[in-house]
Amino acid sequence: MSFAKVTQIAKADFPTRWGLFRIFGFEGDSASTANGCAPVQPGAAEGLVALVMGDIHSAPPLVRIHSQCLTGDVFGSLRCDCRLQLELALGKIAEAGAGILLYEQQEGRGIGLMAKLKAYELQDHGLDTVEANEKLGFAADCREYELPAEALKQLGVTQVRLMTNNPDKVAALEAAGVSVVERVSAEVAPQQSFERYLRTKQEKMGHIFDSSVETTT
Repeated sequence: MSFAKVTQIAKADFPTRWGLFRIFGFEGDSASTANGCAPVQPGAAEGLVALVMGDIHSAPPLVRIHSQCLTGDVFGSLRCDCRLQLELALGKIAEAGAGILLYEQQEGRGIGLMAKLKAYELQDHGLDTVEANEKLGFAADCREYELPAEALKQLGVTQVRLMTNNPDKVAALEAAGVSVVERVSAEVAPQQSFERYLRTKQEKMGHIFDSSVETTT
């Protein structure tokens, strides 16, 4: 997806249990559809929230691009590691005293919530996450990262320490003109309920794990 315009909509103080952030809202007016992945109408607005803590300009800040996951982030699903990664990132930013969490509306790796639930049903019948997406006619991962890159630029940030296991995020930011000076692991302790999910990310999507995927109970 490309964006004809990215606009900062609002900003405000945002106290959390990890400390005080500033919350910024951004909208991007899409200039094209999302490559057949999710139904996006040309001209529709896509939203992104940036949580910003501390001095993000004196050195490349720790940055996490987190894709919306209603089931994990809100309901605590253990089908995935999303909520654990979100809380890990906020904790690491708080420890550093500075950083940015970019929360993007790309549910289900960009296929949308209802399609994601259909994918869950297929996974219950034995398919992995990649196979389920493809069975529904989607790519394994429909996400793009132009909007977070543009939000970073509007925040005056062109160099980052990116917290991710996904090399596609590193490549996307670099292609958009944001230099990734360091990749910081977003690895969490695997659990039996999402062991296969992690293995699929590692084996089929090229995600990087510093240790082997072994479950804990």
